[in-house]
Amino acid sequence: MRAMVITQFGGPDVFKVQERERPAPGPGEVLVRVVASGTNPVDARIRQAGSWAQIPFPAVLGYDVSGVIEEVGLGVTEFQVGDEVFYTPEIFGNPHGSYAEYTVASATIVARKPANLSHVEAAGIPLAGGTAWEAIVRRLNVRPGETVLIHGGAGGVGSFAIQFAKAAGARIIATASKANHPALRELGADVAIDYHDADAADQIMRETGSRGADASFDTAGGNVSMSTLVTRPFGRIATILPPDGDLSALYTKNQTLFGTFLTRESARLREMIPLFERGQAKAVVDTILPLDEVAKAHERLDSGHGRGKIILQVER
Repeated sequence: MRAMVITQFGGPDVFKVQERERPAPGPGEVLVRVVASGTNPVDARIRQAGSWAQIPFPAVLGYDVSGVIEEVGLGVTEFQVGDEVFYTPEIFGNPHGSYAEYTVASATIVARKPANLSHVEAAGIPLAGGTAWEAIVRRLNVRPGETVLIHGGAGGVGSFAIQFAKAAGARIIATASKANHPALRELGADVAIDYHDADAADQIMRETGSRGADASFDTAGGNVSMSTLVTRPFGRIATILPPDGDLSALYTKNQTLFGTFLTRESARLREMIPLFERGQAKAVVDTILPLDEVAKAHERLDSGHGRGKIILQVER
């Protein structure tokens, strides 16, 4: 099978095309023919210096899959050959990422693809969408009528967070560069704020009548300290990156802080599917590239400036 492999850490140029033996599913696993693969910032972090992920070289990265079941391992009864599925592979110690024509995974982390979505659309959902779902729905438990602040609303996780919070009936304040404000409003944000503005925190407080947001979600990093100041007493804050700065207000305002690191499970994907089937949420796809051009995708990931997902079309 064709795969994009790395044998060392470094820049986007470390990717090499390689013909590899097709993996075989073990007990409880499925073999998936990858039609499309999403790319995510974590892919770039592992490629740059990912010894923390404990992935053996040569390694195949990639943590978003949409494809077709080709073979099922012993004991798998919930899937059969030909089922269209999507999922996010495990990261730690996993050499079978999605930058390849075939990959294997435990059946417990795989779900059937929403029938109304293409593989390209579905490939943009599992990791970023699952992270946003975990934060907005499971941790922050956003409820109708609440005001939710989302930092980094134009990114992969942020774009899903806006849509999920809107579906929950919340009023949404989202931050992004000014050029991305139209996209924020299209996704459902009620208020768009430029995070470059020196008075961004003041703007948030004015928009909440000086009360503060009920819940805040930092998808970009470096915003938890600010969130404690603009989130109301007894409010909730979630982050996908380690918090930094002065967090004393978290204590004095009786706030709750949730760290959000995505575990892999099919149940979360199944919970999300109805929103995509009803058209209440969608993956924002920015660019589609062939698998062989994964280096270009990583150049974009390294820049930190993108809107929506970069998808690799694996099946030719």
